Amino acid sequence: MPLFVRRRESPEFYRFFRNVLGFTPRRTELYHIALTHSSSSAVSHGHRINNERLEYLGDAVLGAIVAEYLYRKYPMKGEGFLTEMRSKIVSRKSLGDLARKMGLPELVEHQRGQEGAFKSLGGDAFEALIGAVYLEKGFRFTRRFIIDKLLCTYLDIDQIAQTDWNFKGKLIDWGQKNRKKVTFEIVRTMVRDREGRREYECRVNIDGKPQQSAVGYTIKSAEQLAAEKTYKAIAEPANETK
Repeated sequence: MPLFVRRRESPEFYRFFRNVLGFTPRRTELYHIALTHSSSSAVSHGHRINNERLEYLGDAVLGAIVAEYLYRKYPMKGEGFLTEMRSKIVSRKSLGDLARKMGLPELVEHQRGQEGAFKSLGGDAFEALIGAVYLEKGFRFTRRFIIDKLLCTYLDIDQIAQTDWNFKGKLIDWGQKNRKKVTFEIVRTMVRDREGRREYECRVNIDGKPQQSAVGYTIKSAEQLAAEKTYKAIAEPANETK
């Protein structure tokens, strides 16, 4: 990884790590990269330096640790339940909410004045932060850090288990009961970084009319998020008036 232009650490930087994360980083340049959005990339030796590579690494590490944690926590549950639970925890919405609870978005360097364009800024930075912790501290520390400091502190796992995630199924059922045709359409595919990581934008159509849309790293997650937004905007209010 090219050397990152060192920035002077602010008091907020160290307070975040001590008070929220529970440790003081040594390789501070890693964490500055983790907190640098692509819109504020630095350039070093011809390379654009931002948190996308760390985000890629953190996504893989987080997914593996969450999968193992759920496997041990729910020994009697099947593969379907475990897969759905992992999807709930590592979804872009869940990670964004988690980042906001931690106060992480306020520390991310990004192009100001366009906050609305960076809906996944907090979740992306959270994954990049995990990648940085892994590179500095190793897998064993990162595993304990994710479980003790994050999953058990900022998330209510049992409440998540009771949350209905399958909004796609709920929306389709609603459409069948009300004689409306619900379809899902991938309106565009975006390549996010040099590694070719893709995001998919999915839109819900009801009787051929466009409804809500959402973006996800997989087609399935994009469909679920678009279905959730559409269900809450149309189906829930309709059900409440009956």
